[in-house]
Amino acid sequence: MSEPRITKITSRIGAKVSGVDISRPLDGATVTALSDALAEHKALVFDDVNLDDEGQQAFVRAFGELTTAHPTVGAVNGAPNVLPVDSERGRANHWHTDVTFVLNPPQATSLRSLTVPPYGGETLIASSAGAYRDLPEPLRRLADGLWAEHTNDYAVADEDIDDERAAQRSQFTSIKYRTAHPVVRVHPLTGERGLFIGGFAQRIVGLSVGESRKLLELLQSYVTRPENVLRHRWSENQLVLFDNRITQHYAVDNYDGRPRRLHRVTLAGPVPVGIEGKESYSIEGDASHYTPVAA
Repeated sequence: MSEPRITKITSRIGAKVSGVDISRPLDGATVTALSDALAEHKALVFDDVNLDDEGQQAFVRAFGELTTAHPTVGAVNGAPNVLPVDSERGRANHWHTDVTFVLNPPQATSLRSLTVPPYGGETLIASSAGAYRDLPEPLRRLADGLWAEHTNDYAVADEDIDDERAAQRSQFTSIKYRTAHPVVRVHPLTGERGLFIGGFAQRIVGLSVGESRKLLELLQSYVTRPENVLRHRWSENQLVLFDNRITQHYAVDNYDGRPRRLHRVTLAGPVPVGIEGKESYSIEGDASHYTPVAA
């Protein structure tokens, strides 16, 4: 099998991959090359992938064990490892890292385009490693010692809730999860440090909710600096693979309610580790039905 060609998209995050047919079984050298590229570039874009649900799962499975679709949200019929990301079921237009409210969130996320709107609908992917490097030294020292509590049971303004959204929220929170993660996570392959926060991080351990909100907003502002963000404009038959250990993402709601459908398959991850070697710990909720713990 030919060696993948990796072309950078921006200086800090993102690369396009060509020269490899991911609809066919990958040999060990190709898997290693793609794993290395993902660790370096944080997000990989594949065009003209010619995959169905089974093929997407087979591609991700080449890198390790899969999670099921989600801890609380239903999967695609007949495909328990595939989550439908459908604009008609809700829109994830907030910055987040996937499923950080469980003890071991996915290490990587794949998104495959099925239906794309004629305009808009981009996915923004941000490098939390770039954010950490951008922190002034006093903020970096502060962040190094912080832990944050992540939960799927977060507050939503009353005016944003209609009956449909209330039902979606009820399903999303049908099992309550709370997990404490280090605010600065060490990447297990590269040793890079990244800000491990995002929308599910609700409180800094030891601080009040109000104090936590101000500090998290300050740290988050470094994640979403334009220099750290890849803005991916979808076309049909694409797959994007991003490193969930050291990125955040945001689905832009700018397509006037047109259909937008992707399918998501995620790779089981390890328990996050902070700079002192301490692992994340669960406070509430068992996610063993959702994901194994990766070595």
